[in-house]
Amino acid sequence: MDVKASAPTGGSLRRSISLGQLIFFGLVFIGPAAAVGIFGTLDAKSSGAVATVYVVATLVMAFTAASYMRMSREVPRAGSVFAYAGTGIGPRAGYVSGWMILLDYLLIPSVAYMFTGIALNSLFPAVPIWAFVAVAVVATTALNLAGVTVASTVITAVVLLEVAVLLVVLACGTWVLSVHGPTRPWLSPFTGVGGFSVTAVMAAVSVAVLSFLGFDALATFAEEAKGSVRLVGRATMLCLVIAGVLFVAQSYVGALLSPTTPAQLAAHPGLEGAAYYTAVGNSIGPWLHWLLALSKAAGAAFAAMVGQGAGSRIIMDMARERRVPRALAKVSVRTGVPVRSILVTAAGNIVVALWAATRGDGLDILSSAVNVGALTAFILLHVSVIGYFLVKKLAPGNWFLHGAVPAVGAVLLVLVLASATPLALEVGLGWFVLGLVVAAIMYRRRAASGRAASGQAESGQAPPGADVPS
Repeated sequence: MDVKASAPTGGSLRRSISLGQLIFFGLVFIGPAAAVGIFGTLDAKSSGAVATVYVVATLVMAFTAASYMRMSREVPRAGSVFAYAGTGIGPRAGYVSGWMILLDYLLIPSVAYMFTGIALNSLFPAVPIWAFVAVAVVATTALNLAGVTVASTVITAVVLLEVAVLLVVLACGTWVLSVHGPTRPWLSPFTGVGGFSVTAVMAAVSVAVLSFLGFDALATFAEEAKGSVRLVGRATMLCLVIAGVLFVAQSYVGALLSPTTPAQLAAHPGLEGAAYYTAVGNSIGPWLHWLLALSKAAGAAFAAMVGQGAGSRIIMDMARERRVPRALAKVSVRTGVPVRSILVTAAGNIVVALWAATRGDGLDILSSAVNVGALTAFILLHVSVIGYFLVKKLAPGNWFLHGAVPAVGAVLLVLVLASATPLALEVGLGWFVLGLVVAAIMYRRRAASGRAASGQAESGQAPPGADVPS
């Protein structure tokens, strides 16, 4: 089945994104150098086994990518997991999935904006992190509002720049290691410093999946992709594989260059955000520190932009189903993007990012809390595959691909979720409770609207909002 490019009608999303553009969207959101920003946190949590953390995280997320491939082909809607769980399980599960993944798209861009602020502050210490964060949010929101075509052009350039800089860092780091040797044992990025701990690695994996959260955003552009319905699934898996290889490589080299031990990072969380830049600057040279920091600053800001755009499309799809205020479903006829949803998402991003930027432990708090919403939604994604193919039998399925594989993926994610910090679980629970409140309010509104519509139908009048496009 092919989906042809078409012009927007009545304010619909535009089908204008190719496979290559999807891959660039995914890579810029994931961030080829995403491990740089979170390296110190993972190094501290895993006792130095940071490369193993990324190997495990890549394998865990591969199961989730497989489920995204299957469901994006069957239910090609911008709502992503909201639409998948709603179809494969039921409307209530769909709402929970959509609501919980919104926590992901509220916090992930905020973390990315924090990375931008930290990277630029390391170069210009006189300018506070929050100031860089504010400028990044305003600039990237403007690009999102300009439309997908404008955004994709900028994103392509950013990805190519970030990959080129990362390759320079890896090449220079490898040369330094070959000449001067490592600061830690050669295998320590896999075995840990002072011993290997499965518990410590799994706790770090619960944070490391943050680096991968971006491949799932591609599913939210399903209504804007042109070509086969398999396009989104292919781009999703390719992004995950490329990112996994890059993360293991850069974390391995960074750990061997790092002058700061995992114990020191754990004792001084304020050092974690700049740990990779410190390692590169001390062992290779300040010029590479500058190059990497500027590249990471740009990459993180545009990663946040894609996350912001993805979150806005989930809100838009939920609004079309009247799960959140219907006004948020409006799409601009001129630019083909959900303007109101973008502005709502941007407002949430800047509030959270600015709050975190004023705290010394802000990055650690966000990094710990960000994954609970996504992990919950991913678990329901796996269940939706089983429900869609095997329970409801909406498409031909088999017990291995559509039963065993998603079941294993769900179990792995439950284990990762169980390793999350108490703070992360508290944030996730609080967000879930807030979602129940919003659901109750929207239910009452729909009920009131239904009663009003029935009364007007009896009197021969058109119900209010009948001319509102869906």
